[in-house]
Amino acid sequence: MKRVSPWVPDESARTRSARQLGLGSGILALSVLADSGLEHYRGSFQNRAMYVPLAVAALTLGASALAAVDARPRRHSVRDALYGAAALTGAAGFGFHLYNIRKRPGRFSWLNLFYAAPIGAPLALTLAGLLGRSAERVRSPAHAAQASIGGLPQERALAALSAIGLFGSAAEAALLHFRGAFQNPAMAIPVSVPPLAAAVLGCAAIKPTGALRRLARWCLRVTALIGCAGVGFHAYGVSRAMGGWKNWSQNILNGPPLPAPPAFTGLAITGLSALGLMEKVARE
Repeated sequence: MKRVSPWVPDESARTRSARQLGLGSGILALSVLADSGLEHYRGSFQNRAMYVPLAVAALTLGASALAAVDARPRRHSVRDALYGAAALTGAAGFGFHLYNIRKRPGRFSWLNLFYAAPIGAPLALTLAGLLGRSAERVRSPAHAAQASIGGLPQERALAALSAIGLFGSAAEAALLHFRGAFQNPAMAIPVSVPPLAAAVLGCAAIKPTGALRRLARWCLRVTALIGCAGVGFHAYGVSRAMGGWKNWSQNILNGPPLPAPPAFTGLAITGLSALGLMEKVARE
């Protein structure tokens, strides 16, 4: 029997998807850079290690910006190394934040989950790193020939990773919006639509039918818009605090986090990139 070789996307499809993944990774890195900068400034950088994620996120943003405009069909070793460092830094930050919550009176109480170091925030940097490394893998003809990541076809693995990221971001939003008592009905949107998009994308990763891919594409497009609109809603929330934007130096630190919603946009873009690869597979 003739051995069937794994599907390998053509060079233009690989490069286009890699650039889109780089864009999504960059938006995530920008969100982490701005959000952690504000949060760690509010914490007065009491621990010198609090500077590390800012530096790594800035480098990851730069690498992703270059990846988004790089049309060359080959892996860049420096970018790949920076993405790996971002993934490790995010994992270490998750451990630090867990420790920060655990050492407080009450440990994992609602009060500490609301007001201590945000437990899931560092994992956004890990996602940015993993998605960036995936972009370099998709771009490289040598790695594309293997056509798998962790035992799964690369396009389905990327869809699953994006879905996990969307679930995590929605969970973080749910925790903070619950703290805000969902006082604005619009606060229900980022805890309902992105999880739906993640669920559909996850199902498409498991069983990539045409109907599921089409539904996932529309859900991800709406999720990307939600990430952009969320910045406007959070800016409105800042304006409603005492002093409004005239007192911006205090209200930006204590109001709704302006840099958080774009994480949905970045993850939606990476999910759309994975769907593009999946549809290319289906056509072959």
